[in-house]
Amino acid sequence: MRIINRKPSRVTALALGLLPFVLTLVAYVIASHYRRLDNPADKLLPSITSMGEAFWRMAAVPDRRSGDLLLWLDTFDSLWRLGTGMAVSTLLAISLGIAIGFIPHIRSGLAPYLATFSLIPPITILPILFITFGLGELAKIALIVIGTAPVMIRSTAQAVLDIPREMIIKAETLGASVLQMVTRLVLPQVLPHLITSLRLSLVPAWIFLISAEAIASTSGLGYRIFLVRRYLAMDVILPYVVWITLLAFLLDRALLLLSRRAFRWHHLGGDAL
Repeated sequence: MRIINRKPSRVTALALGLLPFVLTLVAYVIASHYRRLDNPADKLLPSITSMGEAFWRMAAVPDRRSGDLLLWLDTFDSLWRLGTGMAVSTLLAISLGIAIGFIPHIRSGLAPYLATFSLIPPITILPILFITFGLGELAKIALIVIGTAPVMIRSTAQAVLDIPREMIIKAETLGASVLQMVTRLVLPQVLPHLITSLRLSLVPAWIFLISAEAIASTSGLGYRIFLVRRYLAMDVILPYVVWITLLAFLLDRALLLLSRRAFRWHHLGGDAL
């Protein structure tokens, strides 16, 4: 049997999935050990123990000035900004994406503008957002929306266009109105693609969030990383990076699980990444 037709067992798949993580961890431990042999006070590659102590301090020891548990405060603020921005982008993707994909006149009017607008690098308009909306939460959320909504709208519109024309003709023949076709035909076909688009948009959303928090914020995961970098506190920075990665992974898996549970028919063709 050719290798492309062989599927690993669950145990083998789990072992193969964990192997790169284990190798990365072992490589880091070895590099950190030999670097600290030459300079015990080295801050570039702190030991696993020192990073664990720093993470515990941020998560379980109240801050001397504010009395807050900084890790959980930063996590809550960042997730609130991310969640609000992605919720707005999702609503825009559903409404405008379906309208552009299903109604030709709206597609002719908005599709070229949206395609052009989506090519603007969002980071370049961050100063404009800060000047317009100030340094508060609105500018950060607006950056996430501007950076993710256009792509999600275009993806949703394309999913509508990919619906077989025969299905639409059949619905019209049976006397369905436009609203009925949207709610009973288009929306069920589009929602699995919307969740996929949302999953893919989480990556740039995190980038925009961390960038905005690093420039103008008093809390958040990105703010904390750029605050402690001046002290070369890699024992705090690296655990925060791992924590952000873990949060992003859990959000991605949660959306994938939601898609598999709600739209089983969409995943019959194979496993989703």
